[in-house]
Amino acid sequence: MTELLTIIAKGLVEEPDKVFVTQDEKDAEGVTVYHIHAAESDMGRIIGKQGRIAKAIRTVARSAAIRNNERISVEID
Repeated sequence: MTELLTIIAKGLVEEPDKVFVTQDEKDAEGVTVYHIHAAESDMGRIIGKQGRIAKAIRTVARSAAIRNNERISVEID
């Protein structure tokens, strides 16, 4: 999942070398939280107008997680 999110985020930004994804341990409910980090100047590209790109990234990630019987959440930092 980390690799998938990294590939998607790097395709959107101007400085792909500053993009990285971190993963938290599963919480009590079994949800794993992934954090996408990018350069400050590229945050708007990842979030998109009214959050549309961020919502699409979360949708793709959740779809991939369901195939692996996982529960995830994606945050953009």
